[in-house]
Amino acid sequence: MDRALAVLQIPQMTLPSPVVARLSADSLSVTGHAIVYRLFDVGGEIDLEQALGRLASNMPERVRPARTEAQALRITNPPVSVGLGNEPVTILGRRTTVELSARIFDFGVVSLRARVDAGAGVSWRDFSLFGRAVDAAHEIPELLEQQILLLVERMAGAIERPRIADVREDYVVYRLTECHPINGGESPRAAIEKLDLVPLLLGESRPLSADAHKEMLPHRFSYYADDLAILSWDNALIVEPAATDSDVEYILEFANAQLLELRYYDAVLDAELPRLYDRIAQAPFRRGRVFRTGYAQLLASMQTLVAETTELVERAENALKVTDDVYLARIYSTALELYRARTWRTGIDRKLTIIREAYAMLNGEAQARRAETLELAIIALIALEIVLSLI
Repeated sequence: MDRALAVLQIPQMTLPSPVVARLSADSLSVTGHAIVYRLFDVGGEIDLEQALGRLASNMPERVRPARTEAQALRITNPPVSVGLGNEPVTILGRRTTVELSARIFDFGVVSLRARVDAGAGVSWRDFSLFGRAVDAAHEIPELLEQQILLLVERMAGAIERPRIADVREDYVVYRLTECHPINGGESPRAAIEKLDLVPLLLGESRPLSADAHKEMLPHRFSYYADDLAILSWDNALIVEPAATDSDVEYILEFANAQLLELRYYDAVLDAELPRLYDRIAQAPFRRGRVFRTGYAQLLASMQTLVAETTELVERAENALKVTDDVYLARIYSTALELYRARTWRTGIDRKLTIIREAYAMLNGEAQARRAETLELAIIALIALEIVLSLI
């Protein structure tokens, strides 16, 4: 996953150390699947009601988290979820089918998903190998890139200024619906806690130290006795026996969509600042246009950039609000912290401040030039009046 600032330190939660007596990778039988997410910025605001109409043949729906504690989450404009059919891919040398779907957010983000089933009753070792193979499969991202072109074309009328940005956000969720310790004697959750999760979640084949385990995989959450969510930088492991309960995946997808918007507008400002400096440098040399369109156009474009960026970033951030410290809310807040969303927002605010300061400087200079012009005009009129009186 293309995430910058990955090595920054993240405040640690108070949790028991995950490094305990390890279970063998063959001591647990699991049933589950992997979901590959690729998120795209496809333009400005998306009219979700229009999107529903344009995607009617795929039976789209507006979905909210279903758990009772999800009442603590305020989603003003729930995204649209839609199925996109099945496609074949090759995983571990075998041809298999992926289930494609999308979630469309009103702030201009589309999340495409590819779900690949691992099969029933596989060992943890095999599931871990399967998960890493899905994450590394090149066919899946290529398939999602093709699907986003088709989807944006279908929704073009519902998207303000449709275009697919270069920035992407990738994430993988490994979901287990059944866990059965082969030797018995332990609960599925306790068995998961004792497994070596590093090969799956961190992609490391060599054993990590106890300190590295504690530092790299500290974010663990549980609500019921039989569920578990473990978050890492670019993937997550979710144990949830209720097959229809996908609330944790929903929350993580929402956090990734908001992160994508922050990354996108940070990149927009990075590209705009050098152009802005060039335009400021060139403006004084266009003396004949200074009082007509020179600074006026530059100031107008700067004001528009600041207003649009601020509005769209705040819309993305306010799309989901947390009103209470419940299970899903803690996962959402931790995900944003883990993804360094605050750092991205701080960078955007800093660049907007630079643009505002440049705007104030140029506006002040333009006002001073206007005042100077008025003074010269007054002096000229007085001189003309004196000359006329003498004549």
